[in-house]
Amino acid sequence: MTRRHLPRRARTLLLATALLAPLALAGAASGAPERPAASASTATATATAGLRADAATGATTATGATDCDPTKSLPPSSSDSGPAVSAIRKRGVLIAGVDQNNYHWGFRDPSTGQVEGFDIDLVHAIAQAILGDPNKVQFKMVPTADRIEAVKSGEVDLIARTMTITCDRLGDVAFSTVYFQAGQQVVVPKAAKAKSVDDALKGKTVCVSSASTAQDELGQNPRGAAAVKVVGNDLDCLVLMQLGQVDATLTDNAIAVGQAAQDPTVQVVGPAITNEPYGIAMAKNAPDLVARVNQVLADYRSSGAWQAGYDKWLAAYLGPSAGPPPAHYLP
Repeated sequence: MTRRHLPRRARTLLLATALLAPLALAGAASGAPERPAASASTATATATAGLRADAATGATTATGATDCDPTKSLPPSSSDSGPAVSAIRKRGVLIAGVDQNNYHWGFRDPSTGQVEGFDIDLVHAIAQAILGDPNKVQFKMVPTADRIEAVKSGEVDLIARTMTITCDRLGDVAFSTVYFQAGQQVVVPKAAKAKSVDDALKGKTVCVSSASTAQDELGQNPRGAAAVKVVGNDLDCLVLMQLGQVDATLTDNAIAVGQAAQDPTVQVVGPAITNEPYGIAMAKNAPDLVARVNQVLADYRSSGAWQAGYDKWLAAYLGPSAGPPPAHYLP
């Protein structure tokens, strides 16, 4: 495709975005999260509607699996005596795999240097519950493609990184209950004038992050895409789009609207074509940690902390919330 010449405003946005690009840091000690100075722009109506998509609207899970219910997890427990939780308490720090370039979910605020966002607040709540201090966290920046291996290898205790629970992934890791419901939509330049997901992808070069459910979805149904560009993280797709090297990005709409908030020259096109229930990933041999995290999430929902986090980080561009997804537990 022909490379676009960016206007001065877009070049400025590209520089700001590049400063937040993934650095694959080995880890960073956390500090208390602070709200970023700049507020996000308002999301489109289609993005908000897409976030509420569920099976009744005809959307399917990214894997297309029908033989399991990926939203069910172990019943909650407040016990700290299990082996996985005991090991964290003995170590004195929770090791969490997170993102640092997903706007308002897990991102490094350039004005403070702190990693902040909705997912980061969840990690702090887990550290508070297990260790009595929300700041006893070591954050490790884990690329999308490395999330499962980071859990399986024991590099991290958990992954809190806009990670969709799927039946396929449940073969490798365990998940908490669902803490957020998203769905895949497309980010495109406004100049493309796309009206639907298929319209945005047909004949285009489409960007997805490696080992993501968006990559899986295009593998099953390319929707007429001419080529697929696979990158390490979602923010890389936005940079490539600004450079004119890709035409569109397929990603979760919860992530997509954050990109649109960062760059007003792009827009989110929908409605959502999948269900993307987010969960916290943990090792399959750590059921006590899964149950403990589910207790933290239960408390997070009932105490109003979930809604407060939504209002702080997401409401400005996702619109009003219908509340947290309900928890579903295994027998």
